[in-house]
Amino acid sequence: MLSEVPHAVGTKVVVQGKRGPEVATVRGEPGERKAQERYGMVLRAATPEDLARWEDLHRQGEDLKWLLRARARERSLPVKLVAVEFTLDESLVTVSYSADERIELTSLIGEVRAHTRARVNFAAVGPREQAQMIGTLGACGRENCSSNHLQDFAPVSIRMARDQQLPLNPEKLSGPCGRLLCCLQFEHTQYLELLKDLPRKNAKVCHEGSGACGKVTKLHPLSGTVDVHTDQGTLLGVPAADLRRATEEARIPSEKGARPPRRDPGTGAS
Repeated sequence: MLSEVPHAVGTKVVVQGKRGPEVATVRGEPGERKAQERYGMVLRAATPEDLARWEDLHRQGEDLKWLLRARARERSLPVKLVAVEFTLDESLVTVSYSADERIELTSLIGEVRAHTRARVNFAAVGPREQAQMIGTLGACGRENCSSNHLQDFAPVSIRMARDQQLPLNPEKLSGPCGRLLCCLQFEHTQYLELLKDLPRKNAKVCHEGSGACGKVTKLHPLSGTVDVHTDQGTLLGVPAADLRRATEEARIPSEKGARPPRRDPGTGAS
């Protein structure tokens, strides 16, 4: 049965996890939930018994993780055991691991079953999932988003960094997991909207006020300005609304969609 009572931020609750009931902490206000989402739903506020049981299962999982690591070394298995997690009802224990190649871990099942009656599930995880389970600090100095509030990992591409005019430096664009920062996706949609009103990089433009023409060298979406390297060798930082393309047909962004001026028939132009 789902809980219909809103819970304050910081409250411990029992939720329906991907593998079964789990104890979680409320991080924010409740949002809209899609009908097909079957996990993450709050079942009830966690009782003292729930919390005590959850802590006990966490300790069991930690002890079992170190035991399995020792057994894996004894058997020369090329695997990294990341986490061992129980569901609150102890019906399932998930052993999360990473390996460079496909590996069989059936020899470790007996070690797990010697300590619990729970059903055993081995799950291969990637770098982002490892960072989520272990917990790290991000470049911002705060807890990484994956272990703080992210429920799923959306695809992140280098194009997102380009659209946000960020320097394409792998060290600055990568998180502790070694993959592109998850936060690159947070504001990407807004940047795409802002870029619609800016000329493309390397486009030839002219400044309405000074009449100087040149090439766009850098975009500043948040301020709505661009840097223009003029034909005279100077660098201008000007609002995009004050620019027009260096052609007679193009209009400045504020007049987008307007018709070009008619030619005077008396000039003899065809």
